[in-house]
Amino acid sequence: MSKTGHDFSIGDHVVYPAHGVGQVQGIETQEVGGLSLELYVITFDHEKMTLRVPTRKAKTAGLRPLAANDVVTQALTTLKGRARVKRTMWSRRAQEYEAKINSGDLISIAEVVRDLHRADNQPEQSYSERQLYESALDRMAREVAAIERIDRDAAIGILTKSLQKAA
Repeated sequence: MSKTGHDFSIGDHVVYPAHGVGQVQGIETQEVGGLSLELYVITFDHEKMTLRVPTRKAKTAGLRPLAANDVVTQALTTLKGRARVKRTMWSRRAQEYEAKINSGDLISIAEVVRDLHRADNQPEQSYSERQLYESALDRMAREVAAIERIDRDAAIGILTKSLQKAA
């Protein structure tokens, strides 16, 4: 199984940009418009969803293996950095944060977590800020959990420690 060419095997954990961490449950062939199509069957337990991605389109769809250790280290370092909040309208920033979360890129997701994190002594977040923060934190925690083979809550603990070091 060559991870560079994105050839995934049954049981592999993968990241799909719009949905986060899933697991390859199978590889099946379906007839579509008279053509035979090979598909990865990926389940996302946290969303109770199954996705079928054509194996030949997996790379262009953004399907990727779990992040390598150096990327995780870089993402955790990003959490410890100073929040960079642009002085643009919230609606514009919210769109940018949403795009970063859905990019599937762990470091971009870490930037959202860092920028929207509030320490206990900081002012309250708006509902939409909180939603985006929770979404990014959850997405990041699920990938760290899958990589470290720990549960989501333990991964959130790791991320929270990094965020507190920044504060």
